[in-house]
Amino acid sequence: MSIENKIDQAKGAVKEGLGKVSGDKKTEKEGSVEKAAAKVKEVAENVKDSVEGAIDGVKNAVSKDK
Repeated sequence: MSIENKIDQAKGAVKEGLGKVSGDKKTEKEGSVEKAAAKVKEVAENVKDSVEGAIDGVKNAVSKDK
């Protein structure tokens, strides 16, 4: 989990909220997209970390069998 992704999600949420309050649909949609993009990046990083952890686990299991 990257702190940068959490910050980007918060920025998107603020922008989305400002768009809602001001009635600016463009800003609201931009904020929503920015928030979603940051969440996707975070999920992708988590998946990558999980896969790397699984690979390390397999490597360790194989090296113990030798």
